Amino acid sequence: MGSGFRLTLSHLVGWLADRRVPGPLRALLYRTYARCTGADASEAQLPLHGYTSLSAFFVRRLKPGTRAIDERADRLVSPCDGTVQATGTVEAGTLLQAKGRDYSAAELLAGADDGVDLEGATAWTIYLGPKDYHRVHAPLAGELVDVRWVPGDRRSVAPKVVARKPVFAINERAVLRLETPRGPCFLVMVGALNVGRIRVVGVLPGSAPERPTPFAKGAELARFEMGSTVVLVLPRGLATHRDGLEPETVLRLGEEIGILAEGLSE
Repeated sequence: MGSGFRLTLSHLVGWLADRRVPGPLRALLYRTYARCTGADASEAQLPLHGYTSLSAFFVRRLKPGTRAIDERADRLVSPCDGTVQATGTVEAGTLLQAKGRDYSAAELLAGADDGVDLEGATAWTIYLGPKDYHRVHAPLAGELVDVRWVPGDRRSVAPKVVARKPVFAINERAVLRLETPRGPCFLVMVGALNVGRIRVVGVLPGSAPERPTPFAKGAELARFEMGSTVVLVLPRGLATHRDGLEPETVLRLGEEIGILAEGLSE
């Protein structure tokens, strides 16, 4: 499957998902989708008939209180629901994509890391499947100072594909840079097959923030309009991985994924 075909397929799927669903069919359609994917429709903020299209249901907000944010000042939290695909550190300029396959950290960040030494940086890679809540939140408090919109392919990010082919530094993506009291934090929204739309709060697609924008820990930063992957990168010495955070660990937004270095808590 070539990149042109993947792009065309993504546009077609997006067009179909945007079609208005007749009101009487909505609850049935979304419950069927939830059964097929494992999504929990009961968490949706609106009644099911309130979502005019499958796209609208896919990016649904959750009922208030559905996700608890770990408010401990020295804890880094998961920015999203998903499954751990890899954790690790930048070694010789590379990050682990999957067992036996790595890629360039600098290529992934596409210049957003200007002035930052990435060697030894700590990274978390989280895969969002069709069942997951697809809004992405701030893993710690900070100011959004830059967004790099990187054109690229739309290869699948399904774990079985990632294990065989380079994806993260090749696919279309948005690279968000947060400046925090403890240093920079990079959050990469990696697009995928059927994922042609990434939205960042307060930033038009293709543009950068007009001014630094503050976000509290757990505040909504961005969203995917179909399943994909988040790669979180913090420079060396800022945080360590939570114990027991292995590949295939299921995460929920707001739970602890790392511990901030002593003296660097909020």
